[in-house]
This record gives sequence, structure tokens and C-alpha cells, in this order.
Amino acid sequence: MKPLMISLAALALSGCGLQPMYAGGGNGAVAQGLAAVEVPPIEGRAGWLVRNALNDRLGAAGEAGTRYRLDVRLDENLEGLGVVGDDAVSRERLILRARYQLVDAATDDILLDASDAVDAGIDVVSSEYAVIAAEQTAQERLANTLADRMIARVALALRKRAE
Repeated sequence: MKPLMISLAALALSGCGLQPMYAGGGNGAVAQGLAAVEVPPIEGRAGWLVRNALNDRLGAAGEAGTRYRLDVRLDENLEGLGVVGDDAVSRERLILRARYQLVDAATDDILLDASDAVDAGIDVVSSEYAVIAAEQTAQERLANTLADRMIARVALALRKRAE
């Protein structure tokens, strides 16, 4: 009974047009395209974190030669949310927004123009050191999450271009 179910599921999936994003592994069009993306420096500490996270996910960046450029502008905002009786903030929200464009380096054509935002809540405690550490940790987490989202959208744009 189990082999029959697997066969039916495989048949149903093949009919829906579902295709793997990274077909061909490291030699596939998407993987090769991602390896050819250069990320110029991004301003600020958050920019440094996002750029490093992007370069980590791009893998062999620089090895395949630059074919694309990913221009990124960041906006970071820290706002107080919870206010207790003495007007002290008890909770903060860190928001990291990115506006980015994937540009063909040879023609300056914009292949992708998108924006994304992520946020995290931070408890404000009596220790200033603990609050600063929590803010930095949140910033690092948000940079990684933002990089994941950006790479997914860039991969989709490169896949669409390859088709």
C-alpha cells in the first residue's frame, strides 16, 4: 500500500510544475548566479552584519567573477513599547528594513527591486549591560533573518531569468 501512495504522490507533484530551486546542484543556473553576486559595503554595524550574512549565503562569491551586484540600503529603528508607571520603557522593538536591488553588472539593468523588514522585541531590564547585549544579539539575529529572505528572493529572480 505504501509504494502505491508514494507513486501517486510523485505523479501528483510532477503534474503541478513543482521544480527544485537549486536543480543541478553547484552547477545549476541559480547556484552559479548566486556565486556571481557581489555585495558592496553597507553602512553601519547592521550593514556590516547583513553584508557578512549575505556573503556567507552566496557561498563562492568572488570565485565565479562578478556578474550581478546586490545594492542594499538599510534602515534601523529602535522604539520603546512598554512604559511602566514612572515613564520608564520596559520593552523595546528593533526594526531592520532593507531596500535592495539586484543589478546586472554588465548592463545596469535592475533584475529585482524589493524591500523586506524584520523586527524583534527586547526586554529592558535594570542592567544596562544586559540591555545592550540583548540589542546586539537581536540585531545579529535580524541580520541573518533578513539575509535569508533576501537570498530567497534573489534566487527566485535568478531562476526566472534563467528560464
